[in-house]
Amino acid sequence: MDGRGRAAGVVALGTALAAGAAFAQGPGAGEETVLFGQSAPLSGPAQQLGSDVRAGILAAFAEANRKGGVQGRKLELLSLDDAYEPASTLANTESLIEEHNVFALIGSVGTPTAVVAVPVAAEAGVPFIAPVTGAEFLRDDHWTNVINLRASYFQETREIVTRLVEDLGVERIAVLYQDDSYGRAGLNGVQAALKERGLEQVAVGVYTRNTTAVKTALLELRAASPGAVVLIGAYTPVATAIQWARYIGMEAIFATVSFSGTNALAEAMGERGQGVYVTQVVPFPSPTSPIARAYLAALRANSRRSSPSFVSFEGYLAGRLAIAGLERTGPSLDRAEFLRQVLHGPPIDLHGFRLSYGGDDNQGSDQVFLTVIGPSLGYEAAQKMERQ
Repeated sequence: MDGRGRAAGVVALGTALAAGAAFAQGPGAGEETVLFGQSAPLSGPAQQLGSDVRAGILAAFAEANRKGGVQGRKLELLSLDDAYEPASTLANTESLIEEHNVFALIGSVGTPTAVVAVPVAAEAGVPFIAPVTGAEFLRDDHWTNVINLRASYFQETREIVTRLVEDLGVERIAVLYQDDSYGRAGLNGVQAALKERGLEQVAVGVYTRNTTAVKTALLELRAASPGAVVLIGAYTPVATAIQWARYIGMEAIFATVSFSGTNALAEAMGERGQGVYVTQVVPFPSPTSPIARAYLAALRANSRRSSPSFVSFEGYLAGRLAIAGLERTGPSLDRAEFLRQVLHGPPIDLHGFRLSYGGDDNQGSDQVFLTVIGPSLGYEAAQKMERQ
């Protein structure tokens, strides 16, 4: 394991040494605590994603712990930094399972990182809960240990294409994507959605993960005169791409998926972000629904420094999902029984946010929500796309 993952990346609710001692006797569950593990980007260009997911999970765990925990056990989270690099994710995953003996992994961030982590978790029989990615491979019933929370990238990109075509009449659609498994998953989703309508992309641009080298690709896209560009990437390069596109005079509609739709995206783009559409996989994080009110109260109670966001809301829901699974499993807290109770049990209702599994379906929610960055440079709910 490299120094970044072992040293800079260790952040926990409680200390790692104490957690390791508490769980040495069993598969991640002691008499008084249950330890969950997370490998996520806590540094680098995607660090806000990892930090926000972690904040949401911790808020859910702290909420449960204030009520006495689950089955009398307090919940703990050990998070290791992978900087959104698969090699670090692999080392972190092996450490969390073999050294720290976590009960389950939760809140992994990204597709290329999940690609290396899931096989390790599967071989060890460790639940892999609520990865922050909509990649199709995680929805394959081959993975009997994966519990997806969110809608897939195919569902998000289908919503984007549907809204572009039906709301705005835009059929000349280009794609700018990150050159890895995440970017290709989004590209495939756009292509599938276009094919359903007898269309195909007018241009495709690509850039390297964890860079902002997007200008060459943008010039290629501009030459095709697209009416809209769908961007599949992390928030830093997506923000850079949109800023450059508007600087060079591209008048296309810009839309992206939830993985890049963080507060950091809007902040990074500033005034040039107005009118950018972003699909989300959780409801709007405002007190308009029971689950959103619960999330906001839990986040505020756990850390007044954390600002509400779609990503930390997703983390909170992930934590609540894990808690619901523990409650159903009973005091023995067996991993296999946990998976059975979630994946083959009745639907889980989180204050109206319903998660339904069963058969070969390991994805709880199919909901996609459309948002737009408005004049105040913050996210607004959008019923349909409109020309800004």
